[in-house]
Amino acid sequence: MMLLSNMTDSAAAAGVPLSVDFSSPEDYFVFIFQILFATTTVLVAGTVVIGISATKALRLQNRFIFMLNTSICDTLVGFSVYYLGLFDVQDGYPSRNGTYGVFPSLLGVNILTFLFAQFDRYFAVCYPFVYSRFITRQVVIGLNIYCWVYNATHLLIRNMLPVSKAIQLYVFSIVFFQLIVLTKVLMTMKLYVVAKYQVEREPPGPERESKKESLKIIIFVVISFLLLWCPSFVNIAVKFFTGRGLTFRNEATNLLAILARFNAVCTPSVYIWRSPALREATVRTVWGRVCPRCRRRCGSCPKEDPRKASR
Repeated sequence: MMLLSNMTDSAAAAGVPLSVDFSSPEDYFVFIFQILFATTTVLVAGTVVIGISATKALRLQNRFIFMLNTSICDTLVGFSVYYLGLFDVQDGYPSRNGTYGVFPSLLGVNILTFLFAQFDRYFAVCYPFVYSRFITRQVVIGLNIYCWVYNATHLLIRNMLPVSKAIQLYVFSIVFFQLIVLTKVLMTMKLYVVAKYQVEREPPGPERESKKESLKIIIFVVISFLLLWCPSFVNIAVKFFTGRGLTFRNEATNLLAILARFNAVCTPSVYIWRSPALREATVRTVWGRVCPRCRRRCGSCPKEDPRKASR
């Protein structure tokens, strides 16, 4: 109790109060939850980042480059929760102790990355010859960099405009992202059909299993992303277009924002769960160093086949 009270006093003195005042048991629950949530996100997503970055066989595969990009974004989301969840912050319009939209803009990076990843898997399975010729590793890296450049440019322009114009641009971006979400839904349905019929017609072997694995991962990840983010999307749209919608005291108590940020834990967890090669890499490069027993178990794991590097 004394420690939390001192933290509250010091934070208030610094100019940004904590998200709760510890006047009720719920406040303690919210504060502890945000700490655990942020730490879990950084550990899980950060593990994927280290595992892919430290494993050459994975870095050479296009699908893992997309995973790396989203996991970097998710790790930053985890770090952002240490501020958004622990301090009295309202990052939007109107803003209070906000970050000029920097942390919320991470959503845009993930949305575009998932969209490009869906098209990448579709062309890899349906048009393998065209894919292997034109969709090179450099092209995929360029697409991932574009996701960051686009969102950084959009954020910079929005912060340089007057508030009224910035709000209009923000509303336009919400509508634009809704169109992307619709495209993602259609692509998910298309990928499901591809995974069910196209891949099954191929002869059994490592190549077919790799395609099935990557298709299942992207479908599962996109569905979970849409389910977790749609409530927040809908609420933002309703507030801006009708003036109604749910309003919360700050980001720490915003249940819809918390649900949306949970995607930063769900996505890398799915990557590790559904990809044996990534699971082996994370055990060998991260958890094997922490737990020697995990390292010994990983010693008998099959290594990644470099021949699949182009996919």
